[in-house]
Amino acid sequence: MNKFELIIALVNAGFAGVAMDAARECGARGGTILHARGTGTKEMEKKYGIIITPEKEMLMILVNDKIKDDVLQAIYKSAGLGSDGQGIAFSLPVEDVVGLKFED
Repeated sequence: MNKFELIIALVNAGFAGVAMDAARECGARGGTILHARGTGTKEMEKKYGIIITPEKEMLMILVNDKIKDDVLQAIYKSAGLGSDGQGIAFSLPVEDVVGLKFED
């Protein structure tokens, strides 16, 4: 039985496509991009060394748990904090999936 993870990447506007391209190279098939808005405080910016830009994109990708780590790392390398994408990515376990056909 397949197990799935939902990968969520929050990147600066214009970088979700870059992150999705990197995820595809690791076996992800597609994702959903939503427009988002970031918020933060000056103290948070100082503590974490990042600048909070208000215009964001949220990329959601459902993947087989076997490729989750590779996809996360690829997203981070292509659009992570060390890039202009200034993104973060994380995953959440998914219990059930209906309406999609996945092959092993």
